[in-house]
Amino acid sequence: MKKRVQSSGSIQALGIFLLSRWNRYPVVATAWLMVVLSVFVARAAECGQGDDGEMKRRQQGILTGMPFMAHVSSRSFVDDAGHRIYLSKPPARIVSLAPSITEMLFSLGLDEQIVGVTEFCDYPATAKSKAKVGYSNPSVEAVVALRPEVVLAPRDFLRPDLQSKFEQLKIPVFVLDARTLEDIPLQIHTLGKMFEKTLAANEVTQRMRRRLAEIRGQVETLPAKRVLYVLNSQPLITVGPGSFIHQMIGLAGGVNIAAQTGVAYPKLSMETVLKEDPEVLIFPSGEVETVPRSDQQQWRRWDSLSAVKQQRFHEVSSNLLNRPGPRVVEGLEQLARAIHPELFGSNEGALRP
Repeated sequence: MKKRVQSSGSIQALGIFLLSRWNRYPVVATAWLMVVLSVFVARAAECGQGDDGEMKRRQQGILTGMPFMAHVSSRSFVDDAGHRIYLSKPPARIVSLAPSITEMLFSLGLDEQIVGVTEFCDYPATAKSKAKVGYSNPSVEAVVALRPEVVLAPRDFLRPDLQSKFEQLKIPVFVLDARTLEDIPLQIHTLGKMFEKTLAANEVTQRMRRRLAEIRGQVETLPAKRVLYVLNSQPLITVGPGSFIHQMIGLAGGVNIAAQTGVAYPKLSMETVLKEDPEVLIFPSGEVETVPRSDQQQWRRWDSLSAVKQQRFHEVSSNLLNRPGPRVVEGLEQLARAIHPELFGSNEGALRP
């Protein structure tokens, strides 16, 4: 090891000497410098297993003129699909392919940098004025025309052909895929670092965590109530383990009657529903996902259900619950109010016959 260090020091000293003589003897210095580099790389290859990572960075730094890749590695980010992107500076032109991502960006104060959003990005109001690129089937041409420096996308809507086109055009794509409530603050912090908005990210996530703790503290004092979240009545589709809303029901003080299905969006028979006897029926309400009032009223014919006997029908905002962004805590509060209205002194969202 000592011999190796001495050799490396000698090589470096020779390199410095040659560089100092570059102006007077450019041809000779160039030739000798190439020799120095080749020897240095050869020495690097002889390093032991523990030095592999460091020596690879040194070699890469030499070949690219960026020692140790220091200023690049500090701007590298790994997305939720496991892909790493390198950004030399915060992107000035952003395209968002999900309403939840758009809301995160606005919460960080990135209004000016957002150049394109989806057709359903409607919050805050300023998002409605941004260029639209589609939704579940975004237009490649529309996105490319906006000259984005980065595209932020959910995993579900990122088609292979879309990703391939972006790769060809050297447009970085960063995937955000929140599966749990805990993922959301982490994503906001990542975006804060990416766009140098760490202070704003801290403020946003602290507010979220504070309100989450308050809600959990309120509902955990009471027995959990059996809940059926109705996504669709015919056929009956609900949420189960692996879905975002399943976790939200538990945090709001409920027990999902579809918890044993093991499927994120299971179909249930009425036999199962009658057996599990939900105490609360919850229906999403919004532009994208909603259960019509006429369908909701049809549930009243199942008068043996505890939820029907107690008139426990409630609507919650699908925009708040389904968008894993900063406002999801508001959705959680709506859910908690529906399950435990006695804690909040109101019966907000309750449906009347």
